[in-house]
Amino acid sequence: MGSNMAECHPVAFRWPMKAKLNGAKLVHVDPRFTRTSAMADLHVQIRAGSDIAFLGGLINYVINSKRWNTDPFFREFAVNYTNAATIINEDFKDTEELDGVFSGLVKFSEPPFWPYNGLEGRYDNATWAYKRGPKPPGPATKDLIAKRAGPPFDDLVRSLKPGPAEKDPTLQNPHCVFQILKRHFSRYTPEMVEQVCGSPKEKFTRVAELLLENSGRDRTSAFAYAVAWTQHTYGVQMISCCALLQLLLGNIGRPGAGVMALRGHAAIQGSTDVPTLYHSIHGYMNAPSALRPHETLRDYMAAETSPTSYYGNTPKFLVSYLKSMYGAAATTENDFGYDWHPKILGDHSHIAMFAAMAEGKVKGMCCVGQNPATSLNGGATRRALRQLDWLVVKDNWLTETATHWYLGPEVKSGEVKIEDIKTEIFFFPSTQIAEYDGSFTNTQRMLQWHSFAAKAPGDCRTDSWFYHNLAKRLKKAYAGSKVPRDQGWNNVAWDFDPDPGEEPLYPGEISARKVLREINGYQTADPKLHLKGFAELKDDGSTTCASWIYCGCYPAWDQNLTARREPDPPGVPGAHLKWGWAWPANRRVMYNRASADLKGNPWSERKRWIWWDASFVNPPDPKTGKPVPKGKWVGYDVPDFGATKAPDAQPKPDGIGLDALSGSQPFIMRADGRGWLFVPAGLVDGPLPTHYEPHESPIHNPLYKQQTSPVHKVWAPGKPYNQLAVVGDPKFPYVISTYRLTEHYLAGAMSRWLPWLAELQPELFIELGKGLAQEKGIKNLDWVVVSSPRGHIRAKALVTDRIGVMNVGGKHIHHVGMPWHWGWMGLSTGDVVNDLTAWVGDPNVSIHEGKAFVCNVEKA
Repeated sequence: MGSNMAECHPVAFRWPMKAKLNGAKLVHVDPRFTRTSAMADLHVQIRAGSDIAFLGGLINYVINSKRWNTDPFFREFAVNYTNAATIINEDFKDTEELDGVFSGLVKFSEPPFWPYNGLEGRYDNATWAYKRGPKPPGPATKDLIAKRAGPPFDDLVRSLKPGPAEKDPTLQNPHCVFQILKRHFSRYTPEMVEQVCGSPKEKFTRVAELLLENSGRDRTSAFAYAVAWTQHTYGVQMISCCALLQLLLGNIGRPGAGVMALRGHAAIQGSTDVPTLYHSIHGYMNAPSALRPHETLRDYMAAETSPTSYYGNTPKFLVSYLKSMYGAAATTENDFGYDWHPKILGDHSHIAMFAAMAEGKVKGMCCVGQNPATSLNGGATRRALRQLDWLVVKDNWLTETATHWYLGPEVKSGEVKIEDIKTEIFFFPSTQIAEYDGSFTNTQRMLQWHSFAAKAPGDCRTDSWFYHNLAKRLKKAYAGSKVPRDQGWNNVAWDFDPDPGEEPLYPGEISARKVLREINGYQTADPKLHLKGFAELKDDGSTTCASWIYCGCYPAWDQNLTARREPDPPGVPGAHLKWGWAWPANRRVMYNRASADLKGNPWSERKRWIWWDASFVNPPDPKTGKPVPKGKWVGYDVPDFGATKAPDAQPKPDGIGLDALSGSQPFIMRADGRGWLFVPAGLVDGPLPTHYEPHESPIHNPLYKQQTSPVHKVWAPGKPYNQLAVVGDPKFPYVISTYRLTEHYLAGAMSRWLPWLAELQPELFIELGKGLAQEKGIKNLDWVVVSSPRGHIRAKALVTDRIGVMNVGGKHIHHVGMPWHWGWMGLSTGDVVNDLTAWVGDPNVSIHEGKAFVCNVEKA
């Protein structure tokens, strides 16, 4: 669901194909019949944007099925490994009680502090919390902050421990999570799924039965999704809904199970781990924010540390990161340079930035490896680019972003005059991926080192060359400044020039291995003593590590584990642990303690993955020299648990981090050690997934009075360049999704210049069903005009049975689909499909809604 894997991830799709050869059933739920559908045992058509209704229907079907209620495996997994038994605050009100919203909703009468957040409202999640007993005695957090306690920061972390959550293992308490979710999803019946999604009831029931048949002790099922689940105003909740279903089925932390995110290309995972994102720093720690209680280092630790999960080690991750940022200048006395670190003050994501840019609030931009002139709400984006004083574009070819000032559609039509554009534009030619050394982190969280195959021509340079030399020039420019705000630049550690004897690929190029060593980490006193894993990190400045989740990928000066290429022998069960290196700690299945039962035994021989070996003789504790009791977690993978923590181990009374969890709480990154069916904190749009309509929809919400997510984001509301359709707008009656093709890549900047690929997919087209084509008098290969409230484009008609009309709530709704790879540059050119899309998005991650909006189609 949410992906066309055969089309968009064809290399990875060989694994589902191998599974199918071994007897697996492949199901594809998608609005279109695609290359993936053609390989599936079952294709189920679904209305774009209605996936939560479909998944919610599966949840309702599963928990009311005879199989789920009679097989003890499911209940044992749910009661012990999820928060199903946890009791929620009695003041919590669900969507069933409040016409489609949760308790705590606050609507904004005016924009928040940063006006480009786009938020319509927010939730106060106090009523979503667990019902708890008294907090443990001890010093108050505020007192420890005032006293500047630490390092070590253990007492500060310990002061954050809440009282124990109340539970009902019988699952009968009306306020326990299981009963709340049972009531919440009760209206998601097969009949309602058919009405909301347009999916035939018989096919939906077949999917539910296949999942039940292929889940349990001996069998597991997996979901794979991509951007068709993320690009919605409730995209995060779609994924959360799938995780909820998989937890109920016991399909998390086990082999052949889970929820697989299929990333957009080979480095997308890495670009969020070592982030190019505004809201996080390395290893998914939140960026310090002016809008949160992050005033000091200890304030940040108090706000961001979860004391009873592995995140209880956050002070160690953070201090080691700050040592990487500021080196010797980061000391205990200056809180390791925390005050030098930049703070965010709102939503600085792509659309928010361009909304600010459109109003002249952004003066300059470095655009590297991105082509926003063909991106979201293209007309508004190009308008924003024209407001800049300066623009740097670094890419392989002169892209639409580099040429919008003289070749953009607004310029060609005469709407905009070149002489009125004040922007000064600089172009830096870039290398291709095979022209430098480095690493990829793929969709499996696996780092794989690659070496250059050929040197780039002329003045083409790597992105690392650009940022490295820019940083050195900025360091020089700020040198000697006494202004407080400049001290971060003066103190930032920057030593990535090649070592003596190491020949750079290009003049001024970095040492890529040096960067990976910095990311891995080392003993501060001796950078050649690499850290072997994040368990070695300290909060006193004695360890330096840019990214704690990557710690261990380079455990010795000459040992780059990401370069390994040794597969397991054929026919031998294993996880290919000597092929590359996967974070965290080279484990391939996260939360794999859940692959064993409460006693540490495999749920079944067929699904054996890791297990407790009670006879294993452990060496003495390396720190204390004391003997360690017998017993160790062993198996085919690196255990995602305390290696010698027995299944019957109890939490330590004063414990923090792993010591606060028992030996049967596998979800060690969660504060209660359990998978969350109900999300008490962390999501801004609700503790349970709920079906809302896309912002632009041809119908009113059939399930709730609330039409759309009450807290989703709308940027530039009311502006002429971001006009939005009303519900059921007769001028725009059709649902449209944008998508990708195998033969082109993203906005086309890496594929439309290649004659072989341009010949395979030479021009822009729109897929539309035969019924709609007949209504409009459109024949195959006719030119058509596609319009939305934001703009209109031309494309060739591809009239097909692969997409068509759906019966939703008694109303016939036509779907159309368009690939978005084209622009005006390159060998193969076409109109910009994203000129149709809108600046609306998800409130958690600010991604746009490109998979479900409305349009009109007319013969040109």
